[in-house]
Amino acid sequence: MALTLIAFNIFPALLAFAGAKDLFFMRIPNWISIGLVCWFFVLAVIYGVEMTVLVNHLGAALLVLLVAFFLFCFGWIGGGDAKLMSAISLWIGFNPLLLEYWLLSSVLGGALTFAILLFRRASWFVPPWGWLERLHNKKNGVPYGIALAGAGLVLYSRTFMFDILAN
Repeated sequence: MALTLIAFNIFPALLAFAGAKDLFFMRIPNWISIGLVCWFFVLAVIYGVEMTVLVNHLGAALLVLLVAFFLFCFGWIGGGDAKLMSAISLWIGFNPLLLEYWLLSSVLGGALTFAILLFRRASWFVPPWGWLERLHNKKNGVPYGIALAGAGLVLYSRTFMFDILAN
């Protein structure tokens, strides 16, 4: 029972940590994305996931990584965002949920961007906290990892691996 509880919570814990790191430091450490990928494969081995399912999920992650790399090359997203998006896509696989993840990430990212733009237009006092000053600085980007992680958290209960853990 305790091991199942731990297994259920590693994915959301890593996503929450990724969002927090992006908010406070504007960086998503590589170990978070690596941890998501490794944990997926650990669970796949433990629960005997079929090779066709693994190929499906790996294909989704690689496709998203290629698209995200393209976006990164043009400076439209950060490298940490690209890796996080790909790692989350590994958990989702090629299915309608992947499109839903992209759409939900876009909506949450748009709302986040709008809120940050409003915050940056405000000329009122900004407390001298480093992360809040970074967020207020118009030269900095948007910590989009928050939206990516948030969408992953919302959809987690509908992923293939969640179903395996629940049964």
